[in-house]
Amino acid sequence: MWFEKSIAQPDWSTPVRHLRRVDPRMKDLIKAVGPCTLAPRGEYFLCLCKSIFSQQISTKIATLLFERFCQNFPRKRPTPKSVRDLLRENDVDKLKSCGLSKQKRAYVLDLAEHFVDGRIPTKKIPNMTDEQVIETLTAVNGIGRWTAEMFLIFELNRPDILPIDDLGIRVNAGLLDELTDRPTPKQTLARGEIWKPYRTIATWYLWRGGPWLAERRAKSVSK
Repeated sequence: MWFEKSIAQPDWSTPVRHLRRVDPRMKDLIKAVGPCTLAPRGEYFLCLCKSIFSQQISTKIATLLFERFCQNFPRKRPTPKSVRDLLRENDVDKLKSCGLSKQKRAYVLDLAEHFVDGRIPTKKIPNMTDEQVIETLTAVNGIGRWTAEMFLIFELNRPDILPIDDLGIRVNAGLLDELTDRPTPKQTLARGEIWKPYRTIATWYLWRGGPWLAERRAKSVSK
C-alpha cells in the first residue's frame, strides 16, 4: 500500500551516489534493484486512513476494503469532514461492509477530527521537523511511530528516516550483511549511521531489494 504509484518523480541521484560510495554492499543492492522511484503523493488524509485500514490485515484485503469505504463519498474521495460526518452517523451495517471494526472506526474518526480542527496542520506539515510530524501524528489514536515514519518516507519524502522497528528492514539489513542472526533495532540503527543523511533511500532499497537479497542468501547456503 505504501508503494502505490505516485505522480511526480524526484531526482534521487545524489543520495544514490552517496550510498554507492560509502557502502559497497549497498552498491550491489542498488545495482540489482535499479533507480529509486520514491515520490510524494500529497494525499495526507487518505494515506493515513489507508494505514489504519491496513492494520492487522493483508495489503490486498485492506485495499479492497478501503475501496468499498470510498464508495460512500462523492467522486469516491473521502475528506476529513465527510468521513467525520459518516462515522458520526454510526451506520453499523455500512461500516461493517467496509471492514471497519468498532476500534478502527474510532481510530479513523479521531484521525478525521484531528484534520478538521487543525490539530494536524496540513499547510504547516511540510515545514515541520521529522520529530514534530511524528509527535503530531502519534497524538491520533491508532497511529504509532512506525506509521508516522511511513508518512515521512512515502508522503513527505524526508531523506533521512530509518524505521528500525520495521521487521522487514531488520531482516533485509541482516541479509545485506549476510548475518546469521537478525539484527536488533539498536544494531540496525548503528548500521545505518553510514547511510546518513540519506537513510530513507537506503530503507527504500532494503524494502525493494528483499527478494534479491533472499535469493542471494539461498544461493549462498546451497553452495
